[in-house]
Amino acid sequence: MHQHNDPMHGITLEMMLNELVSFYGWGELGIHVKVRCFNNNPSIKSSLAFLRKTPWARTKVEYLYRDMLDEKKGVQRKSIWPEA
Repeated sequence: MHQHNDPMHGITLEMMLNELVSFYGWGELGIHVKVRCFNNNPSIKSSLAFLRKTPWARTKVEYLYRDMLDEKKGVQRKSIWPEA
């Protein structure tokens, strides 16, 4: 089975987070995904630790990442985000 059409294939959580921070910045990232590790003294290390043990937050980050990819391509569709 080929995964080349899946934009998430081969993307680690750390890669996602770095790209999201680069694109949105911590402030806007903390607005989109309301978790303390994005809003209070944010760092990649603390955020990764939190996201790895908090499935609902990781899911929201993955949805935001897909939305960011769409935004970069100029696609207007936004993901339907899961409830926390």
